Amino acid sequence: MDASFTAEQDEIRRTLRELLQKRCGSQELRTAVDTPAGHDPALWTALARQLGLPGLALPEAYGGVGCTATELALAAEETGRFLAPSPLLATAVLAAPLVLALGTEAQRARLLPRIAAGSLTAALAVPGTALTTALTLTGPNGGEWAGGGRAGGVQARQAGDSGWRLYGQVAQVLDGHSAELLLVAAHAGGFARSRTLLFLVAGDADGLVRVRQTSLDATRPQARIELRDVEAELLGDDDGPHVLRELSAAGDTVAAVLAAEAVGAADRALERTVQYVGQREQFGRAIGSFQAVKHRLADVYVQVQAAKSAAYYAAWAIGQEERVGGLALAQALEALRIAAAEGIQLHGGIGFTWEHDAHLYFKRAAGDELLFGPVHRLRAYAAEGAHLFENREVTV
Repeated sequence: MDASFTAEQDEIRRTLRELLQKRCGSQELRTAVDTPAGHDPALWTALARQLGLPGLALPEAYGGVGCTATELALAAEETGRFLAPSPLLATAVLAAPLVLALGTEAQRARLLPRIAAGSLTAALAVPGTALTTALTLTGPNGGEWAGGGRAGGVQARQAGDSGWRLYGQVAQVLDGHSAELLLVAAHAGGFARSRTLLFLVAGDADGLVRVRQTSLDATRPQARIELRDVEAELLGDDDGPHVLRELSAAGDTVAAVLAAEAVGAADRALERTVQYVGQREQFGRAIGSFQAVKHRLADVYVQVQAAKSAAYYAAWAIGQEERVGGLALAQALEALRIAAAEGIQLHGGIGFTWEHDAHLYFKRAAGDELLFGPVHRLRAYAAEGAHLFENREVTV
């Protein structure tokens, strides 16, 4: 493994950071999350047209840049630093890889160039609170989370030659209120031929109801979607186990990218705290000069650097077919939680105010752990997969 970044990777990080410094400051961020879309469409257009961010990891044949998951993770690290609200995670990390892996050639040619250009946003809708299970991050992916033929979840039925119809509800869909295309996981076949399939649903389809929810982390807008006999197009072919396999494969990439994003947020939270303790004075000296404060920040620094190393390794390991994304995500979420909490504490009274940005990083930490964790389950499932706690006979 070569731990150094290429000139191209450094350029991606530098250019993206410069753009976000200009376009995603504190005021711009707060204005964007209060809009109906939950993000700034002009910023998304700039990220797509100037940097090609939505198509960074898509093949050039479909209008993408042709980079690897490592470049996408490095880009996510920069967006994480600024808590930039955008459809990047939902569109480029969750939805686009599934279209690429499962879609027919006609579906890829129709959808991926528009995604790469930023003109089409997408979201993955997984019933219940089972997104991490569907991605095989906190438990085995058996498909039961899609409904299992019982009440709840989303049910799919064939409507003759006219395609498929969906009925059900999904409570937590990232950017589900604004995405122009929904990838909906649904159960089909009843008990006779039970299987989980993915379907394409247009954002303006008849019978589709989308309501933006109030979420803990406003920079991660979520929606509840209701499907009332909605027309849908099957993604790829009618092969349930194949869908589960590709969801599982996508999970490691999602975890690695999320880990890098969390590391960027943690790094920025620590950086802002270090700047503040160097300016705030108590007893005639900067509080950052007190040994107790130094020790606390040193502990946070070690946590962030360890998480950063894990995130970089997880992104690199994707190309080596090594699944370590879940562990890297656990490390990164824990580092972000610690960095954000210490940041609020060391900012003193101002750190608890709505006007200061410290609470935004803490909410990102808590919100991400609710959506993609918790940390102990990520670690427990990784340990189970590695057979760490199996009983072994010891011979003397």
